[in-house]
Amino acid sequence: MNATPQHDDETVARAANSGLVRDFGLLIKSATRLEQRIDSALRRECGISHTMLEVLIRLCRRPGEEVSQRQLADDLTLTSSGTTRLIDRMEEAGLVRRTPSPEDRRVALVEPTTEGRAAFLRAAAVHARVVEQYFVRPLTADDYARLTSALGDIDKALREEAG
Repeated sequence: MNATPQHDDETVARAANSGLVRDFGLLIKSATRLEQRIDSALRRECGISHTMLEVLIRLCRRPGEEVSQRQLADDLTLTSSGTTRLIDRMEEAGLVRRTPSPEDRRVALVEPTTEGRAAFLRAAAVHARVVEQYFVRPLTADDYARLTSALGDIDKALREEAG
């Protein structure tokens, strides 16, 4: 005998069409579509992926800061092997270089090259243009302020819960 309770189609459909499911789906779809627009524009206009731009943003944020591959993996929420492959591609493209840490030679530090910093500036302009067009411009200034404040609150709650 099946111990799983039987549910009628109407109850199942109501759950699938709930406001929470719809609203969260809208957030995910919008974020995914925006990321795809950014990635396409960056690949077309700069020859780099959105993930590569994220690495360059992290590396250029504080000049002279030593950033390890492990820190990049954590910051970008990538696996260690995924980060290694990404940094390999970026190093082959001349965007970054690895250097051994003076404190622990087993640790690879990653820094942008001159070409990496130039690519970052080109890509940052493309990124800003796409974000302005699809994330900022469709909203009023007040709605944009409320949205970014709410996203900050959500991020804070998720970080506190994880900590």
